[in-house]
Amino acid sequence: MSIFPTKILLATDGSEEARQAAQAAAELSKETGSEVHVAYVLPSPTELRGHHYYSEEVMRSILEQAEGDARSFLEEQAEQVRASGGKVAETHLKAGRPDKEIVRLSEDLGVGTIVIGSRGLGAVSRAVMGSVSESVIRHAHCPVFVVRG
Repeated sequence: MSIFPTKILLATDGSEEARQAAQAAAELSKETGSEVHVAYVLPSPTELRGHHYYSEEVMRSILEQAEGDARSFLEEQAEQVRASGGKVAETHLKAGRPDKEIVRLSEDLGVGTIVIGSRGLGAVSRAVMGSVSESVIRHAHCPVFVVRG
């Protein structure tokens, strides 16, 4: 039995730190033979709407465009992991609070490690905005590999 994970969840958001996390996940996959699941979490429809009122038709169009862009982004991320020697099993598009969706998906997939980037917010920013990576660390059932810029 190996101590290395057989499944890795890479949570990405397009930031430079997430790009570095993708590289780390690819290297971990290559070295251990683990499969990588790449995930992106869209903001919930209420977050996309913000403080503006949009008709249902306009909102549907915005959501369809966001989903299409997110699927393209996910495929680009998966291809980058593959190009770096990682073995991508699947991509996952979720909507909602990123920290909760990442933890839920990691449990559903039974991953052995979550790889995520962190912007390294200061204490005040973390207190005001919260930190996705910190919340994932607190709630995940498995080890979390945090890559800082």
